[in-house]
Amino acid sequence: MGSNETKMTEFILLGISDYPKAQKVMFALFFVSYLISLLGNSFMVGLIITSPVLHTPMYFFLSNLSFLDIFYTTSSVPQLLVNCFFLRPTISYIRCVIQMSIRLFLGIAECFLLAVMAYDCFAAVCNPLHYTLIMSRKFCIHLAVAFWTGAFVMSLIPLLIQPTQFCNYVINHFACELQALLKLSCSDIFLKEILLMVNSFVVLIAPFLFILLTYGRIAMSVLRIRSITGRRKAFSTCGSHLITVSIFYGSAISTYVLPKGKSSSNHDKFVSLFYGAVIPMFNPLIYSFRNKDVKGAFLRLLGKKISG
Repeated sequence: MGSNETKMTEFILLGISDYPKAQKVMFALFFVSYLISLLGNSFMVGLIITSPVLHTPMYFFLSNLSFLDIFYTTSSVPQLLVNCFFLRPTISYIRCVIQMSIRLFLGIAECFLLAVMAYDCFAAVCNPLHYTLIMSRKFCIHLAVAFWTGAFVMSLIPLLIQPTQFCNYVINHFACELQALLKLSCSDIFLKEILLMVNSFVVLIAPFLFILLTYGRIAMSVLRIRSITGRRKAFSTCGSHLITVSIFYGSAISTYVLPKGKSSSNHDKFVSLFYGAVIPMFNPLIYSFRNKDVKGAFLRLLGKKISG
């Protein structure tokens, strides 16, 4: 252990404290985005549960996504809002580890869930006659249990490589992220970075490649459809999911997979803020505005309340 390497009990989350003039503006933006995220995702979960027409595999997994996004954004944004009022916002080591664990678990769960949703799109477009048999209720529940359990197991691996001794106590981030903590370690982190890269391949690259292959098969099937109406219906089935996949995996891969230097950069924390606060806000908007079933279910529910 180096002479200046110590065990930290508290960290400073730099966030935007180095931009004091922008804190009030950022607070307003974060607060509005958090409210939209909470209301939008809660609306999606509630609508899917109360509307029988939405009791299908696609919306079952979409309700899981909305449920996940509620907790993912709540794991960091409220603290971020409070930190906007402090010049030196701090977080204890225990709270930092808990926050990192929750964010890892939910982030990995979303990676696996998006892959499962891609398979659901594939079954709906490429095997429409056998779709109800393939995506049975029992099979959907098994898939849900599998990706939640898999996410929990895979989130334990990065925790095993987190440093416990640090040379610095300033985290250049909005929340506790494993990469940011690793950069505070005085010891050689080469092996830990290799393990993190392997873990990232399993939870990010592998599901992403599966999704690309799945959508390749979907595209081939859509091209075989002669009617324009059929093509539009096939695209509407998977179009919203493809948008979500592109945004989420693009930002996550740029943070966890692309090579980084030893020092933390503002790029990392703002990209992390994007998929931690902005994407959960856009997901319900993407699925509600682009989906006729969701809009129809909402109008029917609204009509029942008015007539009741």
